[in-house]
Amino acid sequence: MNFSQRLASKNFFIFNLVLLGAIFGFSLAFLSFSCSTPFSSKTAKAQDNPGYSDVIIPEDALKIAEGLQTVFNSVANKMLPSVVELKTVSIRHQQVPNFNGIPWEFFFGPRDGNDDSREREYRSQGLGSGIIVRKDGNTYYVLTNNHVVGDATEIVVALNDGKEIPAELVGKDERKDLALVAFNSTDFIPLAELGDSDAVQVGDWAIAVGNPLGFMSSVTMGIVSAVGRTGGPGNTINDFIQTDTSINQGNSGGALVNIRGEVIGINTWIASNNSGGSVGLGFAIPINNAKRSIDDFINSGEVSYGWLGVSLVEADRETIQALGLEGKRGAVATQVFLDSPADKGGIKPGDFITHINGKEIRGVNPLMLAVGDLKPGERAAFTIFRAGVTQELTVRIEVRNDETASASNKLWPGLVAAVINDTIRNAFNMDKNTQGVAVIQIIDKSPASVVGLQRGDRIIGINGEKINDLAAFYRVLREKAGKELWFEVVRGDNTLETLKYKR
Repeated sequence: MNFSQRLASKNFFIFNLVLLGAIFGFSLAFLSFSCSTPFSSKTAKAQDNPGYSDVIIPEDALKIAEGLQTVFNSVANKMLPSVVELKTVSIRHQQVPNFNGIPWEFFFGPRDGNDDSREREYRSQGLGSGIIVRKDGNTYYVLTNNHVVGDATEIVVALNDGKEIPAELVGKDERKDLALVAFNSTDFIPLAELGDSDAVQVGDWAIAVGNPLGFMSSVTMGIVSAVGRTGGPGNTINDFIQTDTSINQGNSGGALVNIRGEVIGINTWIASNNSGGSVGLGFAIPINNAKRSIDDFINSGEVSYGWLGVSLVEADRETIQALGLEGKRGAVATQVFLDSPADKGGIKPGDFITHINGKEIRGVNPLMLAVGDLKPGERAAFTIFRAGVTQELTVRIEVRNDETASASNKLWPGLVAAVINDTIRNAFNMDKNTQGVAVIQIIDKSPASVVGLQRGDRIIGINGEKINDLAAFYRVLREKAGKELWFEVVRGDNTLETLKYKR
């Protein structure tokens, strides 16, 4: 081996020695780092499973959420057996001409003039929901909406367990949109627990149980958005609970439930866009509005209402200012039926009713509901506001009779008067500076109609005493119009005096 070879061999040995030292040093450093840095099982799992997040859900927050989830589970388990699906069939008959394929008869009818028509049967199917609220022996009673079963010829109750049982209509009421259905079963079926809708507050949990669009035993959750809502289809007299809980077609008649699993409302209608689907505006009849109706349906097949005998309007801004009603809630009795409970009890046109038996009245519908729930023969305390003074009157309620309640010839004075504003001026072509009181409605066959009063007349006098505002109109009507009534009015460019009405 020459000198060059020995030098190369030596250098190779030194390189290997250095490399070995470097590897040994790196291994020692890694071992030292591993011994000084702890690895938790969670960290190891995150490293072993890089798809998982290493964010840990706090246990205390999780327990709260799971506790609330358990409540919802319990409410659903409690309510589902008590909420049923109602399958209905409505049959109607319609006369169908027999054209015999002859175009002349299609357009003009049979040439011989005979009524060659025939009757055809049409079957319409419907779906809704109901709440089992009462049991008598083997008979179960289901509370629902009138618009679900009111016109049904056939009714079938579908239970949560899948059983289907024929049912029959016990009673219905269009004013509240309520109905009661009965079916027989020897099985044990739990009844729904009815809560207190008067205790419902905005922001409360609200859980809807029903059969939307045929999807049986569906549960949705939200909150109470508002209470005391009026309106809705059919002009019912309910003061609805509004909720953002998802409600769709088929939920009608189902239960709106609180966090305790108590029924607080009967889901009835939704406000929606053209799609007809839920947009978070659902409305339920408060269960307290239906409790007495259940007994009425079972006992007589219909709801009996108390009758006061007044015509009511909501007070608009001009009326509030004219009658000094700022800060008050209630309804204006614009007219009173002669010889009615209201008339006998001393209620006069223009009285602002604020309370019944100490309970505040917040508008026309709540007043109608409160009066309707009073029992015939009951004496009720009415708090009224008249000419700046609060008074209390005792009225003996009578049973409502549709014929009596629509006897327009007894409605005193038979007109609706209003403060003249821009809307009235435009409607009746009045001068822009015209002030005072105008007639905006005349009741057919009433005293006002008999004496010749007309819509658009500006009233300037009653029974010879001048008036210039709404407060004076009602004051003179109360104090001067006893057995006789006539008006002085401005009609167009003329000042007229009407005929006299004698009671």
